[in-house]
Amino acid sequence: MTSRQPPREPATGASLAASRLPPLEASRAVPAGEAAQAAKNEARERRDAEMRGVSSMQEMRDAIRAVARTLPAIDAVPRVRPMSATAFRARAREGLPFLIPGAVARWPICALGPEVLRERFGGVPVRARVGDYIGTAFAPDRAMLDTTMREYLDLAEATEGLPPYLGNLELRELNSLCHWPTYFEKMGPPRFWIGPAGTVTPLHCDFDDNIFAQVWGSKRIFLSPPHHDEFLYIREANPVLFGSPFDPEAPDFERYPLARQATMIEVIVQPGDMLYVPAGWYHQVRALTFSLSSNRWARAKPFALNIGLLHG
Repeated sequence: MTSRQPPREPATGASLAASRLPPLEASRAVPAGEAAQAAKNEARERRDAEMRGVSSMQEMRDAIRAVARTLPAIDAVPRVRPMSATAFRARAREGLPFLIPGAVARWPICALGPEVLRERFGGVPVRARVGDYIGTAFAPDRAMLDTTMREYLDLAEATEGLPPYLGNLELRELNSLCHWPTYFEKMGPPRFWIGPAGTVTPLHCDFDDNIFAQVWGSKRIFLSPPHHDEFLYIREANPVLFGSPFDPEAPDFERYPLARQATMIEVIVQPGDMLYVPAGWYHQVRALTFSLSSNRWARAKPFALNIGLLHG
């Protein structure tokens, strides 16, 4: 026995039009992997904002740029005397970088030489940046090499061209040799940067206040204010890290013509110096000799914003 279908209603103009419409686009649905990554990024931004006492990371970044537009233009980094934490914070609230010569000269590690890395810390596990780590600086899959301090030093001596770099590492074995001032009420762990002449961290900004200690050797640093990002062809690596392909040491104005309008301030840091880099300031760093540097980022609202622009 066959079932009978109910008679169809005659097609109306509306239904005829609807029948001609394409089906709902399934492609508009976000793939599960992308949705998971987006949710992860949102959760990270919420944590980052809560840690820094701001309502949102985007608002914080926008406010830093707005404050930067009100700052006086400088063509050199001021050199100031060592100061108390209270005096440091007052100075940092002005929103400009400054250099404190000799600020870390009495750290125990400064009295040692680079040979201590091989003699005392040769077996310490490290992760080196290798290959074209400048061109892939802000890529999630740049080449890295897990090795030991001793093997890294051997490799760095033998490498022609761009030398491998120990960048942004936590080396707890060195922490007791560094006596950090309490300039930041809350700050992340010390990060270490070790490598021969020619190692480079390309132009980028961190949206956290930064104190940078030069222990051995010297480095050339270029600085550019936050609101000049509009000239620097930036891209986001994460909510607190933005990179630029422009190289102030070898400017290619044909490829990056807007960069002509970007202010670039050069400073040389020497052994014992400490440099304050305000949140959002772009900087590029090159080792001029074999170098060991260390830095710490604040984990709070940037000093320049303690003027009521943000309410966390």
